[in-house]
Amino acid sequence: MSILNPLRVSSRSLSTSTPSKTLLITFDAFDTLFYPRPSVPEQYATVAHDFGLPRDTVTPNKIAEAFKDVFKSHSKRWPNYGRADVLRGQYGGPKQWWEEVMHESFTRVLASDGTNRSLQLPPGMTDTLLNRFAGDGGYALFDDVHPFFTRMRGLRESSTRRFDRILLGVVSNSDDRVPAVLKALGLRVGDLRADQDRSSMQLPGFEHRDESQSSSSFSHRQTYNDLDFVITSYEAGEGKPNRMIFDVAKRQARLVSSNQGQAQPLATTDETDNWVCVHVGDEYEKDYRAAKDAGWDSYLISRGDGTEVPAKKISSLLDLIDQLDLDP
Repeated sequence: MSILNPLRVSSRSLSTSTPSKTLLITFDAFDTLFYPRPSVPEQYATVAHDFGLPRDTVTPNKIAEAFKDVFKSHSKRWPNYGRADVLRGQYGGPKQWWEEVMHESFTRVLASDGTNRSLQLPPGMTDTLLNRFAGDGGYALFDDVHPFFTRMRGLRESSTRRFDRILLGVVSNSDDRVPAVLKALGLRVGDLRADQDRSSMQLPGFEHRDESQSSSSFSHRQTYNDLDFVITSYEAGEGKPNRMIFDVAKRQARLVSSNQGQAQPLATTDETDNWVCVHVGDEYEKDYRAAKDAGWDSYLISRGDGTEVPAKKISSLLDLIDQLDLDP
């Protein structure tokens, strides 16, 4: 099936009897905004070697093979980082989830050489890995990310021909380390998170903030954040391709809209129905198709994957500015 040529947002989306004045753009995080550098198995192996595990046994290839199987089985047993059991007080959340995945992955690798080597991991090794992937130690931004958000700050402060207001967020199938990673990589990230079933700050996780500041930290700001909010599957209760995570993102965007120093009151559901909502990600089913099914427009960004799928594609985030006709 041939790839459809990239097109601007459809006239149906942008042309209504009462043109929308609000544009909401959300982005996938992993492999859309940032990527592991070097690969995750290589980083796991490097840290393991630093803690004294044998180089001849603990190799990136063996880690990749073990990790793939363990991640799959753990996701089936404890979906969404065990969130359902977290709400019942029967599980510890993402930190416990990742500790178990790491421990079982390394245990399998260490047992693969057939020796009676101890299967106990060195003290502090899992914490080192958890911290590495909670900041800039394990990841790098794609080259187009900073230039894109720099352009967007200027457009948001001056408004565009088509939109009076532009809101930006992240929708990610991940745990709550995403905001810390983005901040460590140099992006300005607002404090608003998902608030489904229970406040995100009451869920056990990695992020620690003063919740009393969350509702006011983005009010009446003189300059815009690069990202107004971050919605993760762990905090939202469901991940992509479930429509629910997009509905949660739109609901939280309403809160941002009402607290940006605008004269308008909190947008009602009917008003947000007239918003133009766009999602950008690197996976066809979980990003592009899922956003479409949620009633949003979407773009598939090519990050080195040449798979042919029927989607509107962009090769750089900067292409969005032209595709959405955002220049003043």
